[in-house]
Amino acid sequence: MRIVDRYFVKQFLQVILFAIFAFVIIFVIVDLMENLDDFIDQNVSNAKIFEYYLYFIPEIVRLVTPVSVFLASLFTVGKMANLNELTAIKVAGVSLYRIMLPFLITAFLVSLFSIYFGGYIVPLANKGKVAIEVNDMKKNIVYAGNNIFFQDSRNRIVNISFFDTQNNTGTKIGIQEYDRSDPTKMRSRIDAERMQYDSTHKVWHLYGGIKREFYNTEEIAERFDRKTLDYLNFSPKDVIQKQRKPEEMTLSELKSFYEEQARTGNDPTRTLIEYHSRYAYAMASFVVVFLGLPMAASKRRGGLALQFGISLLFTFVYLGFMKISQAFGKNGVMDPLLTAWFANLIFIAGAIINIFRIQK
Repeated sequence: MRIVDRYFVKQFLQVILFAIFAFVIIFVIVDLMENLDDFIDQNVSNAKIFEYYLYFIPEIVRLVTPVSVFLASLFTVGKMANLNELTAIKVAGVSLYRIMLPFLITAFLVSLFSIYFGGYIVPLANKGKVAIEVNDMKKNIVYAGNNIFFQDSRNRIVNISFFDTQNNTGTKIGIQEYDRSDPTKMRSRIDAERMQYDSTHKVWHLYGGIKREFYNTEEIAERFDRKTLDYLNFSPKDVIQKQRKPEEMTLSELKSFYEEQARTGNDPTRTLIEYHSRYAYAMASFVVVFLGLPMAASKRRGGLALQFGISLLFTFVYLGFMKISQAFGKNGVMDPLLTAWFANLIFIAGAIINIFRIQK
């Protein structure tokens, strides 16, 4: 079987790569038509447009990889079934399970690579894409942010209820300082109605607030109309940076982000769903092979057009299950881990039923 295994894997990989390439071309053309007005209106250079789509391609590859693997499994095995190659192999005493093995191993390796690719390469590319959208296309510009929490230093946490990036001002400010040797003890807390950044002196001015200092059982409170803080380590640019979208974060950054949300009292459910979905979507390439191979092993008419239609149908079904589960998960009805893997579990259940129904 080694020669046959190599033959299967070669055919399988060739179709996967061709399908990814075809989908990338289609996506780029469609997106170019959609953004053409923005490119022209903002006088974006050809070199910058080319750079934009270089950054966009990794995201496209991540999205279409499971579809391409599913299409490849249908087309490769379906073609062998129509040419009676599978029949000859089965007559030689090889079961369908053994025929599926090289495809499953290949799909599993593709899924492992997709975890790294989607978890680290794609977010870095998305950062470059978003930068071009903001700086050159004047799209998705962040003008304000709500409920911002972050750790400014080892023992300092800052929360800003609302931040206006145009005027570099924040409202409803809270700054908590903790003991370096015992992070459970708060040493001081500043609450202010408003803060303004002084770009000339690189300091923050706080207005209408109170500063409390804690010494064991004693508390000292100081009210102020204006107070200047020169020891804060963030600028307005950093505040904007902390409002990055999840698609711009790597897996490590997402994990740190939801841990920080949980630590500061925010609900980390949406971030947890995104984190687990990175793994679940990458493993979809492995899951769909379980479903596609038994379907393709039966001889049927229709050729590539039918295989492509079936692939698109199951893609929409998969995305539908994913969106439905995410809607329940984001509203707290489902566990974040179950939410991310729900579509895969449904497909695995369908694949198991299908495998037992066909002739081995």
